[in-house]
Amino acid sequence: MTDDLTRLARAVAEHLIARQQTVAVAESSAGGLISAALLAVPGASAYYLGGGVVYTGRALKGLLGVERGELEGMRSSSEPYAAFLAERMRRTLRADWGLAETGAAGPTGNVYGDAAGHSCLAVSGPTATVQTVETGSPDRGANMHVFAASALALLLQELERPGAG
Repeated sequence: MTDDLTRLARAVAEHLIARQQTVAVAESSAGGLISAALLAVPGASAYYLGGGVVYTGRALKGLLGVERGELEGMRSSSEPYAAFLAERMRRTLRADWGLAETGAAGPTGNVYGDAAGHSCLAVSGPTATVQTVETGSPDRGANMHVFAASALALLLQELERPGAG
């Protein structure tokens, strides 16, 4: 695990443990790095309820029970879709917080016209937010790392926001 992912995951873990809160993760183009970072922190069972790499429509239906009609007007790799995933994962696992990431890691863009390095992130819980990240890079591995770090940083931002506890 790289230093920045480890640092961010530890900071998230400290907040969650102190509040006795939990998180559930739905990630796509980060490929499991968000969950791996959170699980690398000793004591993760106190705050990490689970997660999934929701990379395909089959995974979306199988892991989260999402039916096609629930996504009316939404497309993957968008802020509304990320917010939907964060809230769905939070509710499915009955977590205090849901964290989601969806994007195009590269080396090429996705079928929706987003360039490689595009990711949408969302947090759902006592507070909520969405964010789009654009790296401008076709480097798949580097993008996955940036997406994971950005998602953890977004969750940390919300954990530090007044009203989050």
